Amino acid sequence: MSIDLYCEVYPEVTDRHPITIEQWQAWFEAWEKYLLAEQAIVDGEYELSLAITDDPTIQQLNLQYRQQDRPTDVLSFAALESEVPEIPIDLDGNDDDYVEPTYLGDIIISQTTAIRQAQERSHSLTYELAWLAAHGLLHLLGWDHPDEASLEAMLKQQDIMLSLVSLSS
Repeated sequence: MSIDLYCEVYPEVTDRHPITIEQWQAWFEAWEKYLLAEQAIVDGEYELSLAITDDPTIQQLNLQYRQQDRPTDVLSFAALESEVPEIPIDLDGNDDDYVEPTYLGDIIISQTTAIRQAQERSHSLTYELAWLAAHGLLHLLGWDHPDEASLEAMLKQQDIMLSLVSLSS
């Protein structure tokens, strides 16, 4: 079991970005272990990309893909149509089988919006960015919040995930 994270911090925000690539990787690995224990994913190899950008860039993406001409805090582009598929771990009883990682998709976060939201909510930028990343990951895994009940369930999962990496509001 592992999660391979490709993380890019755009030059426009890199000088104000408080989280190292290694920290992002550690958080996603902790979340993967939790989600595996909760049976939200199956044991396997996963890949995803995380991009930290600014408001103009995310606004352009939001317009292009969601027809909303405004910045947003996080966008998730799931590579899978439905839930994470069953992944064969060992095809022939030997541990030498290579299994192609399952690409979950892309998470794009506007650090500009995250800074504003962190100030409005009186918590750190690190907490806000991690909260948005956890939200994006859940979307990649098929979670959605079309109504109040599903939003509450998703927010509860995010709180648990952040507590696993020693972050709380």
